[in-house]
Amino acid sequence: MPLDFGHRAALGREDLLVAPSNRDAVAWLDLWPDWPAPGLVIHGPEASGKTHLAHVWQIRSGARLLRAADVVGAAPTILGEARTLVIEGLEQGVDERALFHLYNYLAGEGGSLLLTGLVPAVRWPVRLPDLRSRLAALPAVAVGPPDDALIEAVMVKQFADRQLRVSPDIVAYLVPRLERSLAGVRRMVEALDTAALAERRAITIPLAREVLHRLGISGTGVGPPGP
Repeated sequence: MPLDFGHRAALGREDLLVAPSNRDAVAWLDLWPDWPAPGLVIHGPEASGKTHLAHVWQIRSGARLLRAADVVGAAPTILGEARTLVIEGLEQGVDERALFHLYNYLAGEGGSLLLTGLVPAVRWPVRLPDLRSRLAALPAVAVGPPDDALIEAVMVKQFADRQLRVSPDIVAYLVPRLERSLAGVRRMVEALDTAALAERRAITIPLAREVLHRLGISGTGVGPPGP
């Protein structure tokens, strides 16, 4: 029975894979601390790489990283010694007055705020007018769905994060058969790793084909089923 002890994903700037889908967001992160506003909004679909981008900026800026539900209390309490902050999942709702005061506090202290969500800030369910206007005025950048080149690069990286050696022909076999999302890549790598451990098999194309069928993936992400 394989035991899931987890693995450490490499999330540093040197591990960030730049592609057309995230190039604009990377450029904005590289521009910090010379942002034209106290904050930045990064938005895009689930598992498109927003959290990796947030971690890269967190490491560079020394920011705290919170979920929207954790934004409670006074700004100094939330921040501690930090003057930079990442808040993820804003479209799920937040204590609006706490975020409003936090925004103003950071702006007054010369700090910076990075916000992420599935949709642009103007579509977040914010009712407090002053907060809504501040969020809408922040620069915003979209992260798009990954293309085949990024899918392939992320797959190679995730195999490497798990210290798995996989031949290029297996990656080439899998890429056109997966959904166009980084979440799909993660599920496939996890399933292959688990199957290889449980069955004491090397990761090969036959095993990859079996795992695809177990996951209910019988064809390609863009065309008819493959062999």
